[in-house]
Amino acid sequence: MEFQEVVQRRHMVRTFTSEPVPQQAVDRILGNAVRGPSAGFSQGQSFLVLTGDDLPKFWAVAGEAVDPSAQTAPLVIVPMSCKRVYLDRYALPDKGWTDRDEARWPVPFWHIDTAMAALLILLTVTDEKLGAVYFGIVPPAVPQFRAAFGVPDDQEPIGAIAVGYDAEPKARDLRSRRRRLDEMVRYGHW
Repeated sequence: MEFQEVVQRRHMVRTFTSEPVPQQAVDRILGNAVRGPSAGFSQGQSFLVLTGDDLPKFWAVAGEAVDPSAQTAPLVIVPMSCKRVYLDRYALPDKGWTDRDEARWPVPFWHIDTAMAALLILLTVTDEKLGAVYFGIVPPAVPQFRAAFGVPDDQEPIGAIAVGYDAEPKARDLRSRRRRLDEMVRYGHW
C-alpha cells in the first residue's frame, strides 16, 4: 500500500473478528514502532503485548475507557514511556545535563516519542490491512494494571491499542466533521 493511502485509510476500528493477528504482522508492527523519533536516541519506549489469556485480565482492569465491542480484539499493545531513560541519556557527557532537571525539557519528550511510536503502530496496522483503536487507561486503573502485569513504576502507559481484523459493518464517514486545513494551519503568522 502506498504511504498516502495508508494515511487516508487509517481510522479507529472498534469491532474486531476473533481471528488472531499473525505473528509476522505483530513483529512488523512492533519493528516499525521502534523506528520512530527518539530525543537524543534515548529509546525510552517499551511495549507490553497482550494476547490470549492475558486479555480478559487486561480488560478487567483497563477496559473502562473503550467501547465493549473493542474488547473482542485478539491483540492489545500497551506503549509505555520511561522518563528515567531520557534523564539518564541527557545526563551523559555529550548532552551534559548532569543535574537531570526536568525543567530543561520544554515538553515531556518521553511521552511524545512514545506517542509517535503509537502512531507508527496505527499506520502499520493499516498497512497490514488490520484495524485498531487507541484508547486511554484511566488513571485510577493504572495501579491495578501495573500489579496485574508486573509493570515497573518507571514505565508509564500512555494508552493502549487494540488490534485485529476489522468487523465493523461500515467505516464511519467523518468527512463532514473533519476540520478544514485552513482552520488548522497558519503560515508565517497566526
